[in-house]
Amino acid sequence: MLSIQDVLDYCDLDRGEIEAIAEHEHVPMALAAEISEVLLSSPEGVCKLHTMIIENMVHALEAGHYERVCALSKTYEHLQRTHPAPSISPRIGNA
Repeated sequence: MLSIQDVLDYCDLDRGEIEAIAEHEHVPMALAAEISEVLLSSPEGVCKLHTMIIENMVHALEAGHYERVCALSKTYEHLQRTHPAPSISPRIGNA
């Protein structure tokens, strides 16, 4: 049986980023790890990942969970360094 650490070792995100996905999507860590791989496979998915963490920060701030906001802020800084949000230009026509 695989441990959660085994699962995380195969991900391109760190534990904090996977925890943020699990929190946002209300799923277990193992499923969040699978979701992370799908999100990282496209520019739109990477943008969605950035949005998830920002939304988690907003929810924590609104709830007065300032330590959680701080932890998520550090997680987001790491995400920005390792998987920066791509600039997505609208597609015109069939190109």
